[in-house]
Amino acid sequence: MNERECLIWLNSIKGIGYKTIKKLIDYFGDIQKLWSVSSSEIYNVSGIQKSLAKKIIDNRNSEFFCAYMEKVKKINANCICLNDSNYPSSLKEIYDPPYVLNVIGDYKEDDKFAIAIVGSRKATPYGKNIAYKFAKELVKYGITIVSGLAVGIDTAAHKGALDGGGRTIAVLGSGVDVCYPKSNINLMKKIVSSGAVLSEYPIGTLPRPGNFPRRNRIISGLVKGVLVVEAGLKSGSLITVNHALEQGRDVFAVPGNILTNTSKGTNKLIKEGAKIVTCVEDILEEYNIQNIFFENNIDIDLNLSCKEKEVYNLIRIKQPINIELISVVLRLNINELNSIITILELKGLIEELPGKIFIAV
Repeated sequence: MNERECLIWLNSIKGIGYKTIKKLIDYFGDIQKLWSVSSSEIYNVSGIQKSLAKKIIDNRNSEFFCAYMEKVKKINANCICLNDSNYPSSLKEIYDPPYVLNVIGDYKEDDKFAIAIVGSRKATPYGKNIAYKFAKELVKYGITIVSGLAVGIDTAAHKGALDGGGRTIAVLGSGVDVCYPKSNINLMKKIVSSGAVLSEYPIGTLPRPGNFPRRNRIISGLVKGVLVVEAGLKSGSLITVNHALEQGRDVFAVPGNILTNTSKGTNKLIKEGAKIVTCVEDILEEYNIQNIFFENNIDIDLNLSCKEKEVYNLIRIKQPINIELISVVLRLNINELNSIITILELKGLIEELPGKIFIAV
C-alpha cells in the first residue's frame, strides 16, 4: 500500500483519528511501515491504547481495505488526504487537521472564502430568520456558508445559502452516509448538489456526542470567520468559537434579547470582544467587500476583453485588493485570473504589492 492508501485505511478503522495517526507517523516515520512491522512493534508505540493497536493488527489486510473502499464508491464519496492537492488549504493551517476527509459533493477552491454560521439547536424563530437572512445575502457575494447540519440555526443557514443560489458545506459528526438529524435528509441531498457534505469520521460512523466537539474545529478551520447567531452559555457553538480563536479566525455575534437563555452566550461573546453584527455589511466590511457589486460601466477604452475590464475595474475601485478576493468576487479560478493579471501588468495598468495585493497605476 502507498502512503495515501495507508492513511485512508487507518482512518477507516473506528476509534482511530488524528492523534493516533500522528503518534504512529512520529514513531515509524514512514506510515507504510505499519503494514509490514511485527504486531509487537505496534503494541509498543507509546500512547496507543492496546485496544486500538489490536484493531490495527486485526484489520491489517487488503480485504478490509477493499471492502471499505467499496462502501466509499457505493455512496459516491471521495477520500481527500492531507497532502492531496484538493485538500482545503485553510484547513491545513490548523493545529490538528484531519489526515483524511470523506466528502460527498464537490469542495472547490473558491470555498476557501467562507463564513460559518452556527448557533443553538433550540433556536427561536427570530434566530432562525436571522441565520437564514444572513446566509442568503452572504452567498450573493460569492461567500460559501459552512455549518453543521444540526436543527435550529445550522439548518436555517444551509437553507438560506441554497435559496440564495449559493454554495454551502455541512460538516458532520458522523459518517457522510449518516444523516443526523434524519429529518434533514432532503436538505443534505440539496447541499450535496450545491456544495459538499464532509466528515473526518469513517463511513458508517454513528453520531455520538463526543464526535461533535471534534468536528467543530473543522467548521472553524474551513472559514475566514464564525458568525454566532444564538447560543446559550453552554452551547456547543461556543466550542466552535474557541477553536476559531485558537486558529486565528474572526468571531462575529448577533446581539439578542438579554432575558432569553438562547442569547446569553452571544451577548457574552460581544462583551468579551466579538464583533457585534446587526447587518450583513458588518461582515463584508471586515473583508473589504462592502458594496462590492459596483457599476460595471466605467468607460475604459484600452482594448481589454470583458473579463480583463472587470478585473481592472474591480482593482481600481477597491484597491488595494488581494488576488483571493478578486477571485471570489468575480468568480474566476486562480489560473485564469493570473493570466488576466499578467496581461494588465504588461499593459502597465496595475501593479503588484507584496502579498499578492494589487493596485491600479
